[in-house]
Amino acid sequence: MEKELTTESYIQHHLTNLTCGKTPDGWTCDPYKVDQMGFWAFHVDSLFWSIALGALFIFVFKMAIPKTTDSNSAPTGAQNFVEMCIEFVEDNVQSLFGSIKNTLIAPLALTVFVWILLMNLMDLVPVDFLPVLAGHLAYLFAGESVEWINSPESFYFKVVPTTDPNITLGMAFAVFILTIYYSITVKGVKAFIAELTLHPFGKWLIPVNFVLEMVNFIAKPISLGLRLFGNLYAGEMIFILIALMLFFSSIPIGILGFGLHLVWALFHILIVALQAFIFMALTIAYLSMAHETEEH
Repeated sequence: MEKELTTESYIQHHLTNLTCGKTPDGWTCDPYKVDQMGFWAFHVDSLFWSIALGALFIFVFKMAIPKTTDSNSAPTGAQNFVEMCIEFVEDNVQSLFGSIKNTLIAPLALTVFVWILLMNLMDLVPVDFLPVLAGHLAYLFAGESVEWINSPESFYFKVVPTTDPNITLGMAFAVFILTIYYSITVKGVKAFIAELTLHPFGKWLIPVNFVLEMVNFIAKPISLGLRLFGNLYAGEMIFILIALMLFFSSIPIGILGFGLHLVWALFHILIVALQAFIFMALTIAYLSMAHETEEH
């Protein structure tokens, strides 16, 4: 039996991930049983879109590479776009990373920037379009065999991976692991431990130094991931609230909501690009600090 759609249920619906996990009754993708899944619960929609957009990034950049080495052939629009992205990232790596040589940093920064930008841009897709489309497909193929799909509109399917803290914190902790790796391989284990224990108060206050440095050290990946999540989550909430004006209000309010949607979408383009740039710039900065060998 279908539940009555209210503003509260509408918002809750759009903020709920399609989650699959193991319950006492076996594996299920029923979002109503998330509390029974425990730690190993997977946000299938976030994983699907992040992997799909990553594959799109690889495909587009690979296809843009010229098939011949003929220097006289005119570059295509896709090639110009890819070269522009590469030059933009290289300039930022050069300015933030300096003269330190590491062949991983530029490709990593390019991947982070373009991948996050693509995920952020999914926020510009109307909030009901892809979830309802996915719901129709699920309803068509699954039908009544899936009890929680009472109608296509009841299908849970978030399409902006960066509004999922599991995705943003996952990327942030990957950067964190690289930071630890390069801090140890470049500076050595002794110097790395010294950074965490001898600053800022010297050897006589090692416990205090360690607590202060660890708080600062661990705060970096957490703030890196939560900053991206918070900004995109807030943007998605505004799109959902504007959608409420379109579907749950009178015609004049709906027209106003349509205008607000266009204005917010144009402004949000700046936000999605800026957040991708900030994540990339901080990734470069953290890895640059991991390569610094001078005492601070």
